Amino acid sequence: MRSFLVALAAIASLTTSLPATRQTSDLDRLMERVLARRDENWKKLQQYVLDERETFDLAGPGGARLYGFRHDYTWFLREGVFIRSPVRVDGVALSEAERRKAEADWLRGERRRAERETRRRAERAGAPDAATSSAAGPTGGAESTPGADATAAALEPGFVSFAYFLRFKFEPGRYALAGRETVDGRSALEIEYYPEGLFHEGRTRPNRRTRDRDEEVENKMNKVSLITLWIDRERQQILKYTFDDIDLDFLPGRSIARVDDVKATMRMGQPFPDVWLPRDIEMRFRLTLAVGSVDARYRVEYHDYRLADVTYKIR
Repeated sequence: MRSFLVALAAIASLTTSLPATRQTSDLDRLMERVLARRDENWKKLQQYVLDERETFDLAGPGGARLYGFRHDYTWFLREGVFIRSPVRVDGVALSEAERRKAEADWLRGERRRAERETRRRAERAGAPDAATSSAAGPTGGAESTPGADATAAALEPGFVSFAYFLRFKFEPGRYALAGRETVDGRSALEIEYYPEGLFHEGRTRPNRRTRDRDEEVENKMNKVSLITLWIDRERQQILKYTFDDIDLDFLPGRSIARVDDVKATMRMGQPFPDVWLPRDIEMRFRLTLAVGSVDARYRVEYHDYRLADVTYKIR
């Protein structure tokens, strides 16, 4: 479910061109500094461990609850790797054996993800496959190899990659000032962002028909999405941003299910002086099925940040 929602959310761009005005160039300079600060925050995030609450609710026609869950996790470092350990499921504490098994499953999944990312980077660079099946990773006892080192480097904490699900880059001339608002008691500029090609994976496909279909969908997704950012100008800090899909009628399978609306929001918090880290992420989408409309809400809250070298007992 998390992977599906991230895939829906990590799409963003409108191809509208903005006029080359002084206001636009002022915004360019501001956004260049803002995104540089965002990247600094991204690096800082890997210095901390934290607690996480994950909730999901699915409502059918008339608002009737069809399904839902609430999971509580804690993140900690084990031999240089960030581990996501489940603590409670729907309010019920897990046993030590259940937690250990879930931690092992999580680590295996993260290693596979890191190996895939390493292979994609090698393909884009035109280099041989850097990931090898024999790579032990940062927690194994095997001798270090170039493949193992590359895989370990790609094994960034899962809360980092998920929290920054919209990895947009600075693009001059793609911003518009929409107004001013107050966000969490702070004066903020509301800025609309029109990226040109964020939703392009850049990976090769063995089948030409598949490549052509993927490219067509990506191009259309780039034209129907919008990102809005709320910026504290004085601190050059993103306080919040939202991702909206405007029209998804072109997606296949509309005779079975139609995606009517997708919206994702991330808010930043300040757990320590002058340190801005993700506070929560919320994703909503609406589907129309033969039985009627179905609404889904997925939310992740990050709290109790602490330095990664602090000893912490799971309870």
